[in-house]
Amino acid sequence: MSTAAPTENLPASFDDLARRLGVRSLTVHREEILSEAGADLDRPLVQAAAVAVVPNPWIGEGPAADLAAATQELAPVLAKVLTDRLLAAIGSAEAVEAFGKGAVVGTGGELEHAGALIHTPYFGNIMRELLAGTSVLCFADGRGPAGTTIRVPLWHKTHATSRDHYQSIEVALPDAPHADEICVIAAASNGPRPFARIGDRRTDGAVTTDILKGLIS
Repeated sequence: MSTAAPTENLPASFDDLARRLGVRSLTVHREEILSEAGADLDRPLVQAAAVAVVPNPWIGEGPAADLAAATQELAPVLAKVLTDRLLAAIGSAEAVEAFGKGAVVGTGGELEHAGALIHTPYFGNIMRELLAGTSVLCFADGRGPAGTTIRVPLWHKTHATSRDHYQSIEVALPDAPHADEICVIAAASNGPRPFARIGDRRTDGAVTTDILKGLIS
């Protein structure tokens, strides 16, 4: 006798599953930078951020509530649908060089609610694998009302010490989060900052507080 799980009630796609889990909206911001300081770039720098607005499953449960079950259900699906949109915006996992993540919880929620959806392997590992990365994902999180703006940092997906790739993307959330919602963000770019030229952590000389000596009387 077959023990395979029945499939007739399974969603047809991860977008369908996201809808079933209550995702209210999915938004993509894409910016293509062609020049900097009056000089053309050799190739456009493409930055993108994908945002999911989801109901906060822990509203009213208090600071002792266990966050694990809802995190394990929601976070992997959010990582998948957001990363799919990043790949569509930038072209491919191979084209992605830098990545980051973010979350904003509405005013009725805890900061830990925002963290729960992005700071565990259920989000980060999925996003990292789909974008062929190995670095820890840098992040921004916070709490705010609808209309909040957040700047999400990015760094190199396999060489986090590559200073050329330290950058950020500003994400505006015009109608979110409501007090009982969380905005979850995945972000990526296809290259370093325009005309990056401040060196690299791997090649810096030793710098200590000795350089401050003799600068003042």
